[in-house]
Amino acid sequence: MRSAALTTGQPAFRAMRRWLALALLLAATAVRAAAPELASFVVVRNDDGVAIDYTLNFELPRGAEEALAKSVPLYFVAEAEIFRDRWYWRDKRIASASRVWRIVYQPLTSNYRVTFAGLSQSYATRAEAFAAIRRGVNWKIADAAQIEEGARHYVEFSFRLDTSLLPRPMQIGIATQPDWALALERTQRFD
Repeated sequence: MRSAALTTGQPAFRAMRRWLALALLLAATAVRAAAPELASFVVVRNDDGVAIDYTLNFELPRGAEEALAKSVPLYFVAEAEIFRDRWYWRDKRIASASRVWRIVYQPLTSNYRVTFAGLSQSYATRAEAFAAIRRGVNWKIADAAQIEEGARHYVEFSFRLDTSLLPRPMQIGIATQPDWALALERTQRFD
C-alpha cells in the first residue's frame, strides 16, 4: 500500500514525471529540428544525359559546429547513382557520381574556406560558406549513351557529413554520437 502511494500519490513524484516528459519532448524536438531536408530535387534528362538540381536545408549538429569553430575541417559528400529496373534480378547500376566539399574556419582571417574539386574559395560568413554546399545546379551524373530508351530508371541521391574523413583522433567514438549525425537520402524515378 505504501509503494502505491509513492508512485502515484505524491506531488513531488508527479512533478518529476512531468519534467522528465518535458525533457524527452524537447530532446526529440531538437533531434527533429536538426534533420536535413531537400527543399527541391529535380532530375533533368536531355540530349547530354542526366543531371540533377537540388537545394538542401540543414543545420550543422552541435558537435560538428563546435569542431568547425575550433578549425577542424568538415567534409560533406553528395552521391548520386542511376539504376535501371530489372524484373529478373537486382536493378542494374548504370552510373554513379560523387562530390566532396571540405569546409574549414580560418581564425587568423576570420574566413571560412570551402574546397571543392581542387578549387578553394573563401567566404566572410558561415552562412555564405554553407550556401555553396547546400545547392547543386546541373550536376551531370550520366551520359546520354548510358540511359536505355524505353527502360525505367531511377536516381538514388544521398548527402552526408562524412566523419571518416575527419582527423584520425576525432574519429574514435563519433560514429554513434547524434551530435555528428547529418544524412539525407532520396530516390526518384525518371523517364
